[in-house]
Amino acid sequence: MHQKIVLITGASSGIGAATAKKLVSNGHKVALTARSEGKLNKLMSQFGREACRIYPADATDPSALEAVIKQAADEFGKLDCVFANAGKGVSTPGTENGDIKEWQSMLNININALLYTAKFSLPYLKKTKGQFILTSSAAGRATLKGSIYGASKWFAYGFGQNLAEEMKEWGGRCTTICPGMVNTPFFDEPKEDKLQPEDVADAVAFAIEAEHRNSVREIYLMPTN
Repeated sequence: MHQKIVLITGASSGIGAATAKKLVSNGHKVALTARSEGKLNKLMSQFGREACRIYPADATDPSALEAVIKQAADEFGKLDCVFANAGKGVSTPGTENGDIKEWQSMLNININALLYTAKFSLPYLKKTKGQFILTSSAAGRATLKGSIYGASKWFAYGFGQNLAEEMKEWGGRCTTICPGMVNTPFFDEPKEDKLQPEDVADAVAFAIEAEHRNSVREIYLMPTN
């Protein structure tokens, strides 16, 4: 297995942090970006500077994100994989009763930040025939009554399928991760019987470590119970 340089957005907690831990333990190096500098610093002290660099930034700010991606590629010398994981939900479900400000904030991170991450990282991934991975959701493969969050994940799902075809032209790979309910800080109450962030991290590692001839286009994982 070849060591990979992997940039992760939304890396300070939950799926992003668990994936960083999994990849470092498997011998890869990670570039981590999120808004919380404090949480990122804790991760870097845990993994060590040789395996991990941190880049505090807001993924919804295109210029900040572009600078992060360039700096990470410069410092590590290349990028083999980018995991667009940053995302959020809303506290008020449905359309009629939904909160417009919540929608705007959620769509900015779930859709715009995803697009920015792809746009700015593709030139670097082209150089390595690299891989783009994104977090959609089981909600992006199902109909949920009035769910704007679900619709944003439908967008992510469709975008991932389309991007895979674009990247295929130059030998790149694109993987869409679709987890069911995951026990992350996303929820107020722990969901111990649901998927754990480590389960999603395992899926991401599988896609990254698959032979280059094998483009794992999608991984759909659900809690057993």
